[in-house]
Amino acid sequence: MKRIFIASCFLTGFASFAQNTAAVSLDPMMDKDLMTWYHKDFSSSNVYGVNTDNAYKYLESKGLKAKPVIVGVLDSGVEVDHPGLIKNMWRNVNEIPNNGKDDDGNGYIDDIYGWNFIGGKNGDIDVDNMEVTRVVKKYQSVFEGPNSAANKSNQAKMPEEFEMYMKSKEIFTKKSVDAKQGYETYSRIQKMIPSIVAMLNGRTLTPEVVATIKPTTQEQAMAASVLGQIALDPSVKGKTPAEVQTFLEAQMKEALDYYEPQATKQYNLDFDPRASVVGDQYDNYSEKGYGNNHYEGPDAKHGTHVAGIIAGYPQGKEIQYGVGYKTAKIMTVRAVPNGDERDKDVANAVRYAVDNGAKILNMSFGKPVSPGKSQVWDAFKYAQDKGVLLVKAAGNENEDIIENVYFPTNFKEANDAKPFINNMIVVGASTNNNEFLRADFSNYNQKMVNVFAPGEQIYSTVPDGKYEYLQGTSMASPVVAGAASVLLAYMPNLKPEQIIESLVKTSNKSSVNAMIKSNTNNRFDLISEAGGVIDLRKAAEYAYTNFYKPASSTTTVPVKAKALKKKVKKTVKRK
Repeated sequence: MKRIFIASCFLTGFASFAQNTAAVSLDPMMDKDLMTWYHKDFSSSNVYGVNTDNAYKYLESKGLKAKPVIVGVLDSGVEVDHPGLIKNMWRNVNEIPNNGKDDDGNGYIDDIYGWNFIGGKNGDIDVDNMEVTRVVKKYQSVFEGPNSAANKSNQAKMPEEFEMYMKSKEIFTKKSVDAKQGYETYSRIQKMIPSIVAMLNGRTLTPEVVATIKPTTQEQAMAASVLGQIALDPSVKGKTPAEVQTFLEAQMKEALDYYEPQATKQYNLDFDPRASVVGDQYDNYSEKGYGNNHYEGPDAKHGTHVAGIIAGYPQGKEIQYGVGYKTAKIMTVRAVPNGDERDKDVANAVRYAVDNGAKILNMSFGKPVSPGKSQVWDAFKYAQDKGVLLVKAAGNENEDIIENVYFPTNFKEANDAKPFINNMIVVGASTNNNEFLRADFSNYNQKMVNVFAPGEQIYSTVPDGKYEYLQGTSMASPVVAGAASVLLAYMPNLKPEQIIESLVKTSNKSSVNAMIKSNTNNRFDLISEAGGVIDLRKAAEYAYTNFYKPASSTTTVPVKAKALKKKVKKTVKRK
C-alpha cells in the first residue's frame, strides 16, 4: 500500500489521517540544514543521520572506483525526466524507444526505463482496493453465504483462507467506518473554512485571540476548536487571516485526497478497476506479459520521492541529493497503486527487475494480508539466487510486526527463528530528535526489523520537477537502499547478506525510550536487530575490512616460480 505522510502540523483535535510528528516550517525551502539532515554524521552533529559524505571519502581514500548499481524502485511510478533524477535513471540500451517492438526479447515492449504492471491498453490504475476489501469480496459468499451448512463445510475445507477472511473482515469493518467518518469530517471542515477565518475578525491568529471568541452555535464551536488547534502550531501562529485560510485549504485538500479514495473506492466492495484497465487474468500467476511502459502513471509522487532519496542529485538551486547519488541508477517498476499492491504484480515486478540487471530492489509498501504470498516468496527466493538485495519498509502502523504481520515478509511464520531468505533487510523509521528517535508511526520488532534509518521530514523529489518533505518507513527504506548501492558500487563482490551484516553491525545504537505501548522492550536498542540507526561510513569500513576482495590475478604464480621473479619478468594481468 502506498503511504504518503504529510510533514506539516495538522488538526490533532480531530481524527488524524496521518501519523505526523514535528511541525515543518511553512517555508521549509529556507531551512537548508533540514533539507539534508539525514546525511549528517552523528559523531560530529549528535543527529542520527547516516554519515553519507564521510562514507564516500573513506571509500575513495582506499583508491576504490564506483561502478554504478541498478536499483529497482518497485513503487507508484517515477517521473523519469525530473531534473534531479534524469541523469541517474537506468536506461535499457537494448531497447529501441517507441518502435512498438520488443527489441531485447524480454517480453516487454519499449521498456526503456522500466515497466508498469498496473496499466494496460486502456490506461493506468490510480486507485485500487485495499487487499482486505478484495479478500472480503472474494470469500464472503463462500464462508458467510445463505447456506449455513455450506459455510461450515467451506470453513473446514479452507482453514487458512477462512482465517485470512476473518482477519480481513475485522480490518475492513473498522477501516471502512473510519474512512467514511474522516471523509465526512474533513469535507465539513473544508466547507467551513470561510466562516472559520471570519471568526478572527481581521486579527492575526494567536491563542489569546482564539480565547476571546465566544461561539453561540455548534458550528461556531467547531470552528473555534479548529482555530485553537492550529494556533498552537508555531508555523501558523501569528499569521494573518488570509494566510490561515491558505493553510487550512491546503490541509483540507490533503486530508480529502487521503480519505476520499478510501471512502469511495478502497473500502468499496463493488469497486474493481483491474479487469477494465489492465485486462489480465488476475488469478493466473503465471501470466507475465501484461502492463505498459507508462513509467509515471497517474500519481508518481511517492515513487519519485523514493527515487530521489536513493539517487537524486543537486541541480540548479536545489541542494537535495540522495544517499546513492554517485552510485545508483534508478529502474522504475510500477506495481503500487493508491491502495494495496497485488501479489501477482509484486512477484512479476521483482522478477522483471532482477532479470533486467537490478542488484538492489526497494519496496516501500505493505499490507496486513497476502493471498498470493507463496508466489511473492518464490520471487524473493529467485532474487536471492541471483544475488539481489531486497530492501523493505517495516510499515507505518505503529505496531510490533511479530504480532501484526506486514506483508511481504521474509519470515514464513512469525515464530520462525530465522528468515527463509538471507537477502532482505527490513527498515524502520527514525527521526532527527534524539529524545523521540523512533518515528511514532514506525513499526518495530527486534527480530523482524533489522535496522532503523531516517524517515521523518525527508526532503526529496516529487513530480513536475518539484521537491517536498514526506515521511514514513517508505522514506527510511530508500535511505538504506541508497546506502547499499554505495557499498556495492565500490565493492562489487559484496553479497546481499554481507551488505546487511555491515549495516546492522555498525549502526549507531541508542537506549532512549522507544515510545511504544509495551511495558517491556521499550528501549530503542531493543526494537530492531541492530538496535540503532545505520551509519554508512562505519558500514563501509566494516565491509572493506571484512569482505572486500580486490580484483584477483588471472594468472596464478606457482610457489617455485616466485623465486624466479628477479630473473624472469612476468606480466600478470588484472581483471
